[in-house]
Amino acid sequence: MKTCLFGGSFDPVHSGHLAIAAAAQRECGLDELVFLPAACSPFKVEKSTYFTDAQRVEMLHLATAHLPWARVSTLDIELPPPSWSWRVAELWREQHPGAELYWLMGTDQWEQLHRWARYDYLCEMLHFIVYHRDTPPTPREHVRSTFICSGLHEASSSAIRKAITARRPIPEGWLPSAVSEYISQHPSIQD
Repeated sequence: MKTCLFGGSFDPVHSGHLAIAAAAQRECGLDELVFLPAACSPFKVEKSTYFTDAQRVEMLHLATAHLPWARVSTLDIELPPPSWSWRVAELWREQHPGAELYWLMGTDQWEQLHRWARYDYLCEMLHFIVYHRDTPPTPREHVRSTFICSGLHEASSSAIRKAITARRPIPEGWLPSAVSEYISQHPSIQD
């Protein structure tokens, strides 16, 4: 089974995330793509998320409910911080023996991959799917990778959070309708 892990803060999940996931699933023939909301990135130890873990997970379930190939896992949230990708991949592999394991990431993460903890170990376990908007990134020697062009989607989690905080409308199409409805039904999110 070809399984792809897609880690991120998803704070909140937006239409760009879904477009990237759909492109990866389609172009790489993935059997399943697993959204893994991160508990705490090692590169953002001081920061916490705007939405709670439970809210981020609920919004991911709402956003992916119509995608038969998508799953949501709380594995990373359940582990003690920080979120080490090698640890998540290792545990996933132990729990799902025989899975052909992929990791979906953006060009910015690909360019910093050599800085990730246990880089060589990660490269042994994973095939990386790297999305880009225009020029493909540079391949890395001895690292299994596939580059996909996800197109340009302007949605941004940080811009969405700023709009919510300022009580401004979120641009049309940036949020899946179920996520938009969820946010509007929870006024405490806006406080």
